[in-house]
This record gives sequence, structure tokens and C-alpha cells, in this order.
Amino acid sequence: MNQKSLQNFFSPGERGRLRWVTLVIILIFLATAFLSFIGSANKVASGIDNALSAVPVVNSAKVWPTLQVNPLDGSKRLVWKNIKEIDLSSYGPAFRLGLDLQGGAQLIYDADLSNVPLNEQKDALEGAKDVIERRVNALGVSEPIVQTSMSGQAPRISVELAGVYDIKSAIKMIGETPLLEFKEENPNAVKLTDEQQKQLDQMNLEVRKKAVEVLQKAKAGEDFAGLAKQYSEDPGSKDAGGFYTIKSDNSTVAEFEESATKLKPGEISTDLVQTMYGYHIIKKEADRGAGDSKEMDVRHILFLTKTARDLGIAQPEEWMNTKLSGKNLKKASVQYDSASMVPQVSLEFDNEGSQLFAEITERNVGKPVAIFLDGYVISAPNVNEAIYGGQAVISGNFSLEEAKQLAQRLNAGALPVPVTLVSQTTVGATLGSVAVQKSLVAGLWGLLAVAIFMIVYYRLPGLLSVIALTIYTSISLAIFKLFPGYTLTLAGITGFILSIGMAVDANVLIFERMKEELKAGKDLYKAIEEGFGRAWTSIRDSNASSLITCLILWWFGSSIIKGFALTLAIGIAVSMFSAIVISRQLLLLVAKWKISKSKWLYNAK
Repeated sequence: MNQKSLQNFFSPGERGRLRWVTLVIILIFLATAFLSFIGSANKVASGIDNALSAVPVVNSAKVWPTLQVNPLDGSKRLVWKNIKEIDLSSYGPAFRLGLDLQGGAQLIYDADLSNVPLNEQKDALEGAKDVIERRVNALGVSEPIVQTSMSGQAPRISVELAGVYDIKSAIKMIGETPLLEFKEENPNAVKLTDEQQKQLDQMNLEVRKKAVEVLQKAKAGEDFAGLAKQYSEDPGSKDAGGFYTIKSDNSTVAEFEESATKLKPGEISTDLVQTMYGYHIIKKEADRGAGDSKEMDVRHILFLTKTARDLGIAQPEEWMNTKLSGKNLKKASVQYDSASMVPQVSLEFDNEGSQLFAEITERNVGKPVAIFLDGYVISAPNVNEAIYGGQAVISGNFSLEEAKQLAQRLNAGALPVPVTLVSQTTVGATLGSVAVQKSLVAGLWGLLAVAIFMIVYYRLPGLLSVIALTIYTSISLAIFKLFPGYTLTLAGITGFILSIGMAVDANVLIFERMKEELKAGKDLYKAIEEGFGRAWTSIRDSNASSLITCLILWWFGSSIIKGFALTLAIGIAVSMFSAIVISRQLLLLVAKWKISKSKWLYNAK
């Protein structure tokens, strides 16, 4: 290019300014798209070095050409042989990968708004979403996606937890609200006399003795199902021979589930298992599933322990409710008991809760105040003096992890509406990695095929369109990285690959119009201007229709469809810029060269 051409290119006229703008935009987006290229050149080259292992082999030698690559650190240890695995995180700021690419869990909940006034339902649903987001954040999940939608007439909340595979813990954290209650002694509660308590103890001794006798029979080889039908006092499983399935939803009493877990299929518990209901004899039948979906089939024989009611005493509840509950909680945190160094949960109440707690402790000096969690007494310490600081402590022999989880659940607050889990999906990281690799391979092969066709059929304009297409790809990737909240999904990659084809389609329309003008005898500059002018209407109308389709998909679609629609819309917008601005400026640039005047270069003879 001579000096005059450079002066024309950077002239202060309209075209010169447009070219300056184009160059600046291109440089900015290229720099953004490959922001960390210098620091990751070796990683990128290593990824390229491991790709397209399916290249044909002839006489044990790969046909694919080998290209030596000199990394930026000056070494010559990298060789570009094929393209199979490219790490997206190597190129500048890391892409935010979706669930189907990164792996993780998706939970879908139905929200029950039947008891919420119509004008408050939207706020209630958003409130539930906010609470779930707080609970998910407590899991330490990086950038979770929580969305609300309507499925028919049923409002739903979708929770996507990328990188989370312990779906059982996620369900527990999201769906359960710990019921925290403070209760005081019921003065009307009937206290058993020493004689009554002695009688009750004797009755329970007989229950245990009978349970031991049946345990010995089971160990001796008698039919376990028959023994369950004869002796078990569990009405839910007695007729089925004591058959019971322990599911992974924490619905089984902890002591029972723990004892069953230790057994092998066919084994019978060596000792009686005592729970809040009584004494159990357990036989494991089978283990089913694995991980979060693991279940156990067991048979059990239950011997109910006796209570005051079995003595004919109508005994009111020992504890009665106060107005203080978890809704008055301001903050929960983990601390250690200064004497035993056992983890415990410290509670701080709001103003109303502080006042209620002070009143409760004032009237119960010298008496116990019970702290209930999910209906069970966690602790019942005696009140030595009234407490006015608005603080309390829950101590219950917690492990550090249990104390942390309890504090997190209490801090998350209660859901404003009931939610029901209707769907759960787990995607493995390996599956997501394979999806990325296959999508990249498909995209690269498609891009290569399009490039070859454009160069062979359109020659010089085809070569320039490939350059424009490369710039288009860089700009699109930069937008995907910089767009706030954008998550790259498998559907999004599909939309991106589709948009590449649409970008080429615009160039095809332009080049065909150019060929017609050149064949009509017009000079190159006039053919370029006429080609773009005549093709613009078709490009505008087709892309406008596609953008309207993307808008409809975004408005009515699910999260996966929205990802596809957004990616395709971005690709369409950038492709219009690529075809109308970049391709045009490149054609006008080479039109100044004498060698470019030949009609053969445009396949227009």
C-alpha cells in the first residue's frame, strides 16, 4: 500500500472517520476478548495441541499439517497438531458457564399462592425468591441462578446451582425452614408421683424384655416378616411384614437411619435400636441407588414405649408456647462454649424479640425455659436472672458443621409461601466438559467449511468475509464475557453457531449483488456501493424478523430457551455490523490496489 492510499484511508472525510471508528471498535473488542492471552499463551497452545484426535490417519501418520508455534515466553516446546480441547477460561476473563456445561444441580419448586391475596402474589413470589437466594448463598455457591416463572397457572421457582452435586443438602437448605420456639413450663401440667413413675418404668422394662426375646428369635433364624406381623406395633408396616423404605429426604428418625446404614443386606441389628417411639429390631433387605438418590429397603419390628396416658392419666403438654419465635431473630452466629469449647449457636433478637425475651426470663427466674427446634427440645436451661440484652444461646452437642448449618438456616429466614419440590436434575461435570468439547469441534469444523466455500466460490470477497467473520467471532466472544449476568449454555453455543451462518448469509447477499453489477460493466467502487445498497433491504428485513423471533423466545421461554434467544440476538446484531461495516470497509480498502481490479478475483467474468 503506497503513501497516497494510506492518506486516503485515514482521510478526515466521512469514510475516513468511519474507518477510524471501525478500527477502534475492533481493537477494543479484540483486546477484551483476548485480555489474558499473554499470560495463558502456553495453556491455549497446549489446548490446541490436544485437539481433533479424530483426524484421518494414513500409514500411521496424521494427514493434518503440523505447525510450530513460538510461545510468548520464547520457548519452542509447543506444537500445533490438532484442535480438540480448548479451555474457554484461557481467553481473557472466564466465561460464566451454565449448568449444562459446568455441571451441578437444578431444582424446580411449585409455590403455593392459594392463601395469598391476588394483588400480593407477585410480591410474595419475589419474596420467596429472595429467601431462596439467601439460603443458596449460604451454601457458598458461586453465582447461583434463581428465577420465577409461570407453568400454566402454577407459579414456579427454578434454582440452578452450578458446581453443586450434593443435591440432598441443597434441598434441605432451600426447602426447610427451621421452626425455632421458646417455651415455658406449663403450670397445669400433671406431675407423676413417685409411685406412678415407678409403675411406668416397670411397664417399659417389660416392653424392653419382650423386645429382647423377639430379637433372639430373629437372630435364631425365624422368619422376620412373620415376627413383624405378629409383634410389631407400627400400624404403617405391620401388615407388610415390617417392610419400610428409608429415603434420602431426611424423613426417617436419625437413630433408625444411622443404625440401618451400618447394616449389610441380610443382616439384623445386634442390639435394640431405641428412638423417641420405642425399641426397634431392624433387618436390612437391600441398598438401592447411590449418592443423593440412595435408598434402603428394611424390615423392622417396633415395640412402643409406654407414657403417662397408658396409666390412664390425661397429661397436658409439659411446655406452653410464648410469643417469642424465630421470626423475632435478628442474627444467628456460631461461637464456642468458654468452658467445654463445644460449638453452640448464639442468637440476637430484634427490638420486639428482646422485649419478649426479657419478659419471659423475668417471670421464669429459677425455672427452666425450653428452646425447641423443629418440635424437639434442644435445651432447657434454668434462668438464674432476667436477661435484658436480647441474646440467647442454643447448645445441643452440635458438631461445628451442624452449628454452622443451623445458624445459616436461621439467618435465611422463613419462606413467605410454601414451596414444593417438583423436579430435580443433576448434571455431572464430565458431561458438561464433553458437551463443551463437542460443541467447539462442531463450531470449528463448521467455520472451516464455510471459510473454504467462501474463498473458493467468491475468491477475494470470500477471503475478506472470512477475515470479517473472524473479527465478528472475537467481538461476539468479548460481548459474552462482558455482558452482565450472561451465562454461556449449550443452547447458547448452538445460537452462536447458528448466528455464524446468518453472518455469512448477509455476505452472500452482498457479494451476489456485487457480481451482478460487475457483470453489468460497472467499475469496482460503483459495484461495491450498489452491492451493499441493494442487499441492505433484504439483510435488514431478515434480521429484523429474526430479532423479533428472539424477543418472543426470550419473553415466553424457559431459562434454556432464553439463553439461546439472547445469544442468537447478540450474534445477529454483531453480524449486521460485521457485514455492513467491516466487510464494506475491507472491500473499499483493497479496491485501491491495482491487483484487485481483476474481475476474476470476484468470480464475475
